[in-house]
Amino acid sequence: MPSEPTDPTDDLDDLGYAEAVEELEGILHELDSDDVDVDLLATRVKRAADLVQLCRRRLDAARVEVTRIVADLEAVAPLATDVDPEAPGDGTGLFASEA
Repeated sequence: MPSEPTDPTDDLDDLGYAEAVEELEGILHELDSDDVDVDLLATRVKRAADLVQLCRRRLDAARVEVTRIVADLEAVAPLATDVDPEAPGDGTGLFASEA
């Protein structure tokens, strides 16, 4: 059984995403077992809810960052899917065929 945090108000933001998911899986396994400790049930469910919120914040932050990076890349050079294949080119592009 995973150990309880020494301070229930510990800063979850110190946990990495993978650590939070691992702890959450451990709590879910505990809650799924036949011998769940009823005295700790509310505490474990609260911790699981806090971990879920942390994971959602991390995922949202990653999504925002990836979106920003892609937008920056598109500002510098449009993606190949944004290029009109029918448009005439001078043949000097990165993927121009050698004749």
